[in-house]
Amino acid sequence: MSMFVKQSEIRQESFEWGKVGWRSGATGSAQLVVMDVAVRPGEGHAFHRHPSQEEMIIVKAGQVEQWLEEEKETLRAGDAVYIDADVVHASFNTGGETAHLQVVLAPVIASEATGYEVVDVSGEAPWASLRER
Repeated sequence: MSMFVKQSEIRQESFEWGKVGWRSGATGSAQLVVMDVAVRPGEGHAFHRHPSQEEMIIVKAGQVEQWLEEEKETLRAGDAVYIDADVVHASFNTGGETAHLQVVLAPVIASEATGYEVVDVSGEAPWASLRER
């Protein structure tokens, strides 16, 4: 069902690196996972992959060191990255202010409460030491 989503309806979840606002959680969308992500300075969402989901990350404010496999770019407000399903990636805030990201994944993974499927590979080679090189 089509609907408006007000800020007060977005469920917030805190992590050691920042916060996620589950924007699509209020809608019951079967196709899209949409998140507002805030990454604190010096923090990041370490290397991970989404086996069955494509992803688009749009930088709304701040800057991030964005990794795609073993390649990295600094992304600033207005920049974005598209990530194919099952591609290892990571986002680290290298700026002095909180980085604000709009994240969209598809399709929804029905077996997950948030519709979001993630596999952490940050402890595996080469990901565990990649930023130290």
